[in-house]
Amino acid sequence: MTSTAQAMASARRAVFPFTAIVGQEEMKLALLLNVIDPKIGGVMIMGDRGTGKSTTIRALADLLPEIPIVANDPFSSDPNDPDLMSDEVRQQVAQGIELPVSTKKVQMVDLPLGATEDRVCGTIDIEKALSEGVKAFEPGLLAKANRGILYVDEVNLLDDHLVDVLLDSAASGWNTVEREGISIRHPARFVLVGSGNPEEGELRPQLLDRFGMHAEIRTVKEPALRVQIVEERAEFDQNPVGYLEKHKTEQEALQQRIVNAQTLLPQVNLDYDLRVKISEVCSELNVDGLRGDIVTNRAAKAITAFEQRTEVTLDDIRRVITLCLRHRLRKDPLESIDSGYKVEKAFARVFGVELEDDSAQKNGTGVKVGVR
Repeated sequence: MTSTAQAMASARRAVFPFTAIVGQEEMKLALLLNVIDPKIGGVMIMGDRGTGKSTTIRALADLLPEIPIVANDPFSSDPNDPDLMSDEVRQQVAQGIELPVSTKKVQMVDLPLGATEDRVCGTIDIEKALSEGVKAFEPGLLAKANRGILYVDEVNLLDDHLVDVLLDSAASGWNTVEREGISIRHPARFVLVGSGNPEEGELRPQLLDRFGMHAEIRTVKEPALRVQIVEERAEFDQNPVGYLEKHKTEQEALQQRIVNAQTLLPQVNLDYDLRVKISEVCSELNVDGLRGDIVTNRAAKAITAFEQRTEVTLDDIRRVITLCLRHRLRKDPLESIDSGYKVEKAFARVFGVELEDDSAQKNGTGVKVGVR
């Protein structure tokens, strides 16, 4: 690391390390799988107040390696992937112009509850467009979040039309702004993370279905674990630099695992018979549409790649299927989201396995995503 890079790193606000977060395995797993394969479609995290939702998401963004970008491009275009380039950059490539390349940290963009559609999508300066004949575009939060993480806290309190805009962009990978006959589009590939407290209301089932995964988190009950969490946080607050140094090796190891998993993902194979059984579970649970099937397939491959294997096993599917399907069972907006027991029962029936005991179910997925 150069002296300039070191100075920038020290100037950045200290973020609690991802590998030091105690518990909440289900949330950590869902976030990691979405980073390995952003096409999973984001994650909705619902749980009690003060359970570390925001801390975990910021920690994940800080953990991720720097990405190559086209210098001075407002959309953080990828210099090597045409699908992640803005139209202007693609034109430069077509004309044979050499692109200036730099690197930057993966962005985590917070979307405030009071944000307007213009702030989110960006605005077109109509006056400038008409007088000077140029497409004067002021990028919004979606442009800033491209190739990063877009975090919406209390997403259940956000206006439905804004949630629709976010989900459409997340699904298509593009944001289009149209004003007075002028149309501008730019890449908007991001991991959409929403969080909320169920006491303040749920999202409509139609919107909830658009999130790839749904993670539930609960306040830790065990006194020893609560003490450990409090002590870890106090130690970090007292000496952030020393605390980060202590976890540096674990952070780097997990970062490398993520990079390796992203590279290995295209080689992962999911057997046809297992794919049929996944669809059988979705059919038995009367899941509307095919998003449940697609997301479960992708998530199973992502967890396999994360563990540096190329063949998906029945256990891989078991660990992700509840995350992918539990929020797709609700037909009535007033009905609460199933904790996952219905999904586990259907999985056990279709795959011919026995259900784990209650204590194992309550511990979420049981997979350890840290390297501690």
